[in-house]
Amino acid sequence: MVAAPQPIEASGLALCARARSAARLLANATTSQKNRWRELHSAALEQQAPAILRANQSDMERSSRLSTAMLDRLRLDDSRLAGMARALREIAKLPDPVGEIRTAESRPNGLRVEKVGVPLGVILFIYESRPNVTSDAAGLCVKAGNAVILRGGKEAFHSNSALHQLLTAELLAVGLPAEGVQLVATTDRAVVGELLQRNREITVTIPRG
Repeated sequence: MVAAPQPIEASGLALCARARSAARLLANATTSQKNRWRELHSAALEQQAPAILRANQSDMERSSRLSTAMLDRLRLDDSRLAGMARALREIAKLPDPVGEIRTAESRPNGLRVEKVGVPLGVILFIYESRPNVTSDAAGLCVKAGNAVILRGGKEAFHSNSALHQLLTAELLAVGLPAEGVQLVATTDRAVVGELLQRNREITVTIPRG
């Protein structure tokens, strides 16, 4: 028997609950764990290129009525996958913002006051048809110790799903929670409205494009 789909409200609540639990663990992740995850994902992008490109081809075929510009944004090829892997390696080279001392001053009474970088918590990232954003957004959010809920455009659903599988597999490989990077598993726009109302669970929403 196939289980009935969850109501939108319940689905949004479940996504947020998993993300908040993961965020607490990611906040304490080491720089080594986070960078190792990006390195593993970069390698997986290269090794699993045929499967990712097949998923992307499925999206391209289903989106044939889109404009030439939109199709170009959606398209993946070996060169673009290599660029995605390179971008993740560049992110790994950036300083870890968690625990970074931004400013420091000593008060007249001898008290030292520091402004220290801390994770935000849970980020909802909404974007359109560029599948590369799936890896870029996940890489940046986890770098800063945040859990992320990804909501890509419906045109790239299969591409994003294939990329998300790699992201979560490699999180587990380095001892981090797979729920730290979640993909909204429906193209129903109502789920976005539901998530936007959950300002107690979601710290920041970033719409891109």
